[in-house]
Parts: sequence; structure tokens; C-alpha cells
Amino acid sequence: MPIIKSSTDLRNNYNEISTFCHENAEPVFITKNGQGDLAVMSIATYERLNGKNELYSLLAKGRAEIISGLGIPFDEAMRTIRKELGKGEL
Repeated sequence: MPIIKSSTDLRNNYNEISTFCHENAEPVFITKNGQGDLAVMSIATYERLNGKNELYSLLAKGRAEIISGLGIPFDEAMRTIRKELGKGEL
């Protein structure tokens, strides 16, 4: 269940909200005048989320390349990588 706090709570209870974000790896949603305004999270949680988004983007790009005929099969790619590693080219 999401944690929702007001902007006043953020101002008055910053340390409590920060501790929650670090310990639970979850965002806290901040409201302003009763409306959603911000999502606050630890930097570690942000970096994990951003890393997942980058990975999903790369996977989508790879799928698109395979569909368009630009990709090569995984086993062939691994053979090429192993061969280059063996030659010291990577």
C-alpha cells in the first residue's frame, strides 16, 4: 500500500520520511493542496528503478532488431564473443 504524506509532513518530518525510504526501498508520495505532487525515494531505489528502465529499453531494442532481421542468434553471438576473448581482442 503506498505511503502518502502532505508537503507539510515532508517539511516537518523529513528525517522520518527519509528513513522510511531507505529502509523500505519504496517511494513516498507527497501531496500539495490535497493533490498528488511528488514521489520521494532514496537514491539507491532511484538507481535500481532507472537501471531496470535502461535494461527494458535495451531488451526492447534487441527484440526490434531481431524482428527486423538485424540481430543474430544468441548462440552465434556467444561463439563470436568467446572467440574474440580467446584472441585477446576484447
